[in-house]
Amino acid sequence: MTNGIIALYIRLSLEDEKYDSLSIENQQNLLREKAASLPEYASSEVKEFIDNGHTGTNFERPAVQQLLEMVRARKVHTIIVKDLSRFGRNSIETGYFIEKVFPLYHVRFISVSDNFDTAEHKGDTGGIDIAFKYLINECYSRDMSIKSKTAKLARMKRGEYQSKICPYGYQKGEDGRMIPDEETAENVIKIFEWAADGVSAGEIVRKLYKLSISTPAEYKASKGKNYHDISRTNGVWSSSTVLKILADERYKGTYIIGKNEVVEIGSRRCREKDRSEWIIIPDHHTPIISKELFERAKSRIRKFKLPNRQKRDFPLRGKVFCGCCDHALNLCNGRHYKCRRSDRLSDMPCSNLSIPKDELERVVFDTINAQAKCTFGIGGFQVGDNLLSGRQDEHDKR
Repeated sequence: MTNGIIALYIRLSLEDEKYDSLSIENQQNLLREKAASLPEYASSEVKEFIDNGHTGTNFERPAVQQLLEMVRARKVHTIIVKDLSRFGRNSIETGYFIEKVFPLYHVRFISVSDNFDTAEHKGDTGGIDIAFKYLINECYSRDMSIKSKTAKLARMKRGEYQSKICPYGYQKGEDGRMIPDEETAENVIKIFEWAADGVSAGEIVRKLYKLSISTPAEYKASKGKNYHDISRTNGVWSSSTVLKILADERYKGTYIIGKNEVVEIGSRRCREKDRSEWIIIPDHHTPIISKELFERAKSRIRKFKLPNRQKRDFPLRGKVFCGCCDHALNLCNGRHYKCRRSDRLSDMPCSNLSIPKDELERVVFDTINAQAKCTFGIGGFQVGDNLLSGRQDEHDKR
C-alpha cells in the first residue's frame, strides 16, 4: 500500500526539441534521480505525466490536466519538474498553482534546476528570484511566439505552410501538400454539381443520407482521427457543413490561410481578420472542381441571414432534445417543439413528431417545482414565475 503519488511532470514543446538537455529522456533521468533521493520514495508510487509538443503558455495540456485532476482527488503529495518553465510559462497561472492550489491540497512542489522546493519555503513564495523567473519565462515565451509567428507568416506567403488538417475531400501527399482523396473527392464534386443545378442545402443533405455517404467527422473517425463527437450523427449531414464546403475556395485550388488570429498569447480564442489581411494563393494545389463549377454553385446556393437572431431565441433553446435521435428540439411557429432533423429526413423515427409548447413547458416547470420543493422546501411556482423572487419571498416569510 502506497502513501500517495510522486508525480514527475515532463513537457517538451516543438521549440524545445532543438536542445538535448530538454529532451524527454534527459528530463526523465533527472526527475527519477530526484524522486529516488526523497525519504518518502520507498512508500510512494512514482507516476510520469508527459506533454510532448505542447506549449507552456497555457494549461490546456492533456497530461497537466490529468495531473491537476489527481491533485484535486488528493492522490498526489509531491510534484517534481526540471524547471519552472516546464510546468508553465504564464507567470500568473503558474504562480497561482504553486502558491495557492498546491498548498491547499498539501502538495509539495519541486523544481530541480531552480533549486526550489516548497517544503523549504513554507509561509512565503520563494523570494524575489523565483518571482523574476516567472516573469523571465513568460517574456521568453512571448518573444518566441513573436519569432515563430513571423517565421510562419513568411512560409505562408511563400505557399509552403499548410495546416495539419486537410478539408474533407483532401489528404496529405508524400511531400506534405494537399492532394485529392480518392475516397471522398467524388462526394465533394456531387455536392457542387447539385448546388450548381439549384438544389438547396437541405435537399443535398437528404441526397447524401439516401446514398449512405458518411459525414466528414464519421469519415475521419473511420481513419482513426477522432476530432469530433459523432455519437449523435447517425450518418446525417448538417446543412451548415454543406454550406461550408460550397464556400471553401480550396476546392478550386486556391489556398487561403491566415484568416484568424489569437486574441492573446497563450489563448486559444481566435477572431477572424478582414479578408484584405488573408493570404490568398491561387493555383496552389490540385483542384477537385473547376473554377467555373465553383462560381455556378456559389451563385445558385441560397444564403440565409438572421439580422434579428435574438428574436429566434427561446428559454429552452439547446436544453430539450429528441428522444429518438438525441438532437436539439426547435420551437416552430412559437407553438410546438419539433426535431430539426425530421424536416429533412422523412424516414427518421422522429419524423412528423412534435410536442405542444405549453405541454413541454408545463413538464419542465413541474420538474423544477418538484426539485425546488425537495431542495428548499418551497414550491407552487406558475409558468412564467421568477424563481429567484419566489425563493426570496419564501425566505422573507421565514
